[in-house]
Amino acid sequence: MRIVQIIDSLEVGGAEKMAINYANALSNRVDFSGLVATRAEGHLKSQLEDSVSYLFLKKAKTLDFAAAFRLKKYCKTNKVDFLQPHSSSYFIALLVKIIYPKIQIIWHDHNGLSEFISTQKSLVLKVASFFFKGIIVVNFKLKNWAEKELNCKNVVYFPNFTNEVSTVKAETVLKGEVGKRILCLANLRDQKNHFLLLDVAEKLKETQPSWTFHLVGKDFEDGYSKQISELIISKGLQNTVFIYGSKNDVVPIINQTDIAILTSKSEGLPVALIEYGLYKKPVVSTNVGEIPLIIKNGVNGFIVGVNEVDAFGESLSKLIDDEALRTQLGNALHQTVVENHSEEGVMTKYLNWIKGL
Repeated sequence: MRIVQIIDSLEVGGAEKMAINYANALSNRVDFSGLVATRAEGHLKSQLEDSVSYLFLKKAKTLDFAAAFRLKKYCKTNKVDFLQPHSSSYFIALLVKIIYPKIQIIWHDHNGLSEFISTQKSLVLKVASFFFKGIIVVNFKLKNWAEKELNCKNVVYFPNFTNEVSTVKAETVLKGEVGKRILCLANLRDQKNHFLLLDVAEKLKETQPSWTFHLVGKDFEDGYSKQISELIISKGLQNTVFIYGSKNDVVPIINQTDIAILTSKSEGLPVALIEYGLYKKPVVSTNVGEIPLIIKNGVNGFIVGVNEVDAFGESLSKLIDDEALRTQLGNALHQTVVENHSEEGVMTKYLNWIKGL
């Protein structure tokens, strides 16, 4: 079996990380594992195993037929059976399918907002789905949506997985007081709802002024990002909330923090949550996507409703006030992740599913 992952960029993000994870995991399980970055490279490129074939396509526009022909040549040369485009990168795979019909497409949908995509994009996706051999989704809401709206009936749910990364050099030194840091690992996008984080930070500052929040994720330097920066100033949080942008040394960053949070208003299954658990961090998260399948409130973390500022702050305060509880919940989440989101378990199900297509 010969499988190639496709992703728009290799900047740090959930879909990007999973493309890397699949390529690496498959490299010692199938005859050929490759990864294609279509538009941009990024920090995650350094995490790609040497055994994975790599191509940077340098795609310049949506209808880039030259890029499609380059990808076709790569597939033909390496006798690729399956293209596995992640999120919006399905379109380049569709172009390749049109000019090289023998290739099979497995679309991997990570987007927790797929059910709300625009009519125009939805129409393009619906047409493209006629050419999909299968669809992988990261939560059951997306599975129901894909089965109802798209034209491919081979839809399967596989949870995200991650493994410990020990080869990335520590470069980032977090600000704030050691032992009093709260991490939010999420790109600066509306879906991630950093406004809730800022509201919580503002309230917490009154009772726990020495605790700080650390936002790690790509800054798109857009209107949303500008609002976040302006609110930090207007709320007087310049010494409480720190923005770092996209970072490659995520594991060393996680290990510098004491509590981890997710404030999203929509999600699939965030890779950040799996990483928090892998490194035994106590978590407070909103109740969205597949997060409730992982976090059981009070057992291995705390989970609250979207935009519930007071409830979120109360849960954080419980962790801040009780170091033993932090350790207990962090260990419990670690056990959940090891048992249900291991590479071995997901890969076994994935390969069996592909063989049956």
